[in-house]
This record gives sequence, structure tokens and C-alpha cells, in this order.
Amino acid sequence: MAFEAILDEVDQLNLAGDRIEGLAEHHPPVSEALVTIAGNVRATATVLAVLVETKLRSSGGGGGHNPARPKKPV
Repeated sequence: MAFEAILDEVDQLNLAGDRIEGLAEHHPPVSEALVTIAGNVRATATVLAVLVETKLRSSGGGGGHNPARPKKPV
């Protein structure tokens, strides 16, 4: 289903946020900016997940889908 593909991207965005935050620990001169960017990436992932959940509920497709599904292993 198309929604599943979008939720896969949500997972990828969350992982990207984790990686960016990890970079902040190793690059002190830009750590504050990297942490901010990581937070923005995660916030975007959350908005995307909510959009999918809202669309699923409004269209009646998918019923009890949980957008806060566990992250896939890397």
C-alpha cells in the first residue's frame, strides 16, 4: 500500500535524525546546529506520520494502523 511506503520514509527520516545527532557529538563547532537540524528532521517525520494516520482514518482504509511503529534495524 502507498501509505506503507510513506511510513518507510518516516522511519528513514527518524534514522537520519539519529545519524545527524550522532555527528553533533563528533563536531563540537557545529554541534548546536546539527542537533537543531536533527530535531527538525524528526519533527518532519512526525508530521508525515500524522498526515498518513489522518488520511487513513478519513478514507477508512487501514483501520487501526499505528504510526508509531517500531524502527527497522539498520
